[in-house]
Amino acid sequence: MKKGQMIEGIVQRVDFPNKGIVVSEEGTCVVKNALPGQKVKCSVNKVRKGKAEGRLLEVTEPSLLECKSPCPHFGICGGCTYLSLPYKEQLRIKEEQVKRLLDSVLCRQESYQFEGIKASPVCFGYRNKMEFSFGDEVKDGPLSLGMHKRGSFYDVVSVTDCQIVDEDYRKILRCVREYFASLQEQGVMVSFYHRLRHVGYLRHLLVRKAAKTGEILIALVTTTQIPGKCGKDVENVAEQTTKEPISEEQILDGMKRELLSLSLDGKIVGILHTKNDSVADVVRSDETDLLYGQDYFYEELLGLKFKISQFSFFQTNSRGAEVLYQTAREYIMDFIKTSAEAGSTVAEDRMSEEECVPTAGSVALGEKVQGKVVFDLYSGTGTIAQLMAPVAKKVIGVEIVEEAVEAAKKNTELNGLHNCKFIAGDVLKVLDTIEEKPDIIILDPPRDGIHPKALDKIIQYGVDHILYISCKPTSLVRDLEVFLERGYRVDRAVAVDQFPWTANVETCVLLSRKKSSGKSTKIEIEIDLNEADRRECIGTATYQEIKDYVWEHYQAKISHLYIAQIKKKCGLEVGENFNKPKTEGNKVPTCPPEKERMIREALEYFGMINKE
Repeated sequence: MKKGQMIEGIVQRVDFPNKGIVVSEEGTCVVKNALPGQKVKCSVNKVRKGKAEGRLLEVTEPSLLECKSPCPHFGICGGCTYLSLPYKEQLRIKEEQVKRLLDSVLCRQESYQFEGIKASPVCFGYRNKMEFSFGDEVKDGPLSLGMHKRGSFYDVVSVTDCQIVDEDYRKILRCVREYFASLQEQGVMVSFYHRLRHVGYLRHLLVRKAAKTGEILIALVTTTQIPGKCGKDVENVAEQTTKEPISEEQILDGMKRELLSLSLDGKIVGILHTKNDSVADVVRSDETDLLYGQDYFYEELLGLKFKISQFSFFQTNSRGAEVLYQTAREYIMDFIKTSAEAGSTVAEDRMSEEECVPTAGSVALGEKVQGKVVFDLYSGTGTIAQLMAPVAKKVIGVEIVEEAVEAAKKNTELNGLHNCKFIAGDVLKVLDTIEEKPDIIILDPPRDGIHPKALDKIIQYGVDHILYISCKPTSLVRDLEVFLERGYRVDRAVAVDQFPWTANVETCVLLSRKKSSGKSTKIEIEIDLNEADRRECIGTATYQEIKDYVWEHYQAKISHLYIAQIKKKCGLEVGENFNKPKTEGNKVPTCPPEKERMIREALEYFGMINKE
């Protein structure tokens, strides 16, 4: 197979997160956005070490598994992957994806218990949070508000009939888009933020709604480039109307009135205006103003109450989160029960599943586990910490988002739990400041997994049991490799579908520390240097992992050459021919400063260089 070659084949399977394995007469090629059983045409973009990657051109024959999608935006919008498949088939695909990834690492231990996948209690309208982007669907087209078009960083599709949110979200989206579109028609300069030129006003619309309480929090995210005035936001000032200019305050007040006039199933409890001048296409706050009500809302989960703000981490599928956390609780209580039977100072056998819901002021999981200290690392708003509090001596949560930590503290007060402590900061640094030693560690890191240096500190505690909850199984298996090398084994694992119709899936894994036999054993191992070379090993991260990091955080593409140049700058080892042109006489491009900053950040994340 050669670069640029056109091939046609059958999609044999889909690997996580969205990699269709196409088998053709010419060989095997990996393409995105394909479904099992489809016959597709694709163009080969890259061939490296016998592996080909391509771009999907056309689906020539649909899969026999496919049915009509319930969403008119499916295939155009980049949000969903499996909407044209029956839900049971989607579950099967995700289960197989997780099992393949786990087996690729866990084949080195004797055995483990894989418990398949648990379905989401609701398939449609399940999300409790959406970040919609402002833009246009085609260049210089009308204002759109919704999700990025599949395969595009710039084009935005107005997803007015999105099926993974309920009707309240759709009404709010339509209301806000139509309001600002009408202002534009009246000559008011309220353009969306152009990601290339870094000019414009409207950036994102954040909507959060509690599944149990129905409370809704809305945040309009803009730049500080005042609309309707001269400056970066306006290219053709002469095109403005001669009417009295409208102020930003009037614009925001008009949006607030439109939103509060909507007939919704839920109740709007807060409307915020968040200012963000960051170049990166992320929702963040330089400053936030309250336009209406309050800057938080309440959600209920497994009998506990949670106060959530605009940036607080909280599982995006509330009902699915109950399944996930019930599973986590079951795993923890099972090994506590096992320890009790082995004679440890643990409470009596755990109660039945119906009695396992902890509530404020009660210990529904049995008597307290005397002397047990639980670390909940990457704790968010403290959901898992509070579920563990009734059966632990003390729970310490660590979370980098200060806003989430403050919410977690208030949540423990709401629920009458007084043995929880939450610390704001990076897990890597905070662990050095905690005097207590944990008996149990619970990990629920972000998508990128655990920083290698933080992982080392976690393992050094030497606890008997670790519960790892992951929203990205590829990051999970990377960390599991380290755990296995350092004396841990996986006992149980299960996938949980928190994100129906998308390519994402949660995984819950219980690890235990291997017991030493007391005998010293010498093991001879043989290292295949050719195999090490094939992995492009560069210390703690491969070139591909660095590229993936930059893409996930900045949606920017970087080359191996740029990575090698920055590694060389940082004093890291690179190949002898890293900066030589492919053909004699050609110039070698130099990594631009913006991409250098991104690469350095990735190198810092993977612990390859110290933070400046």
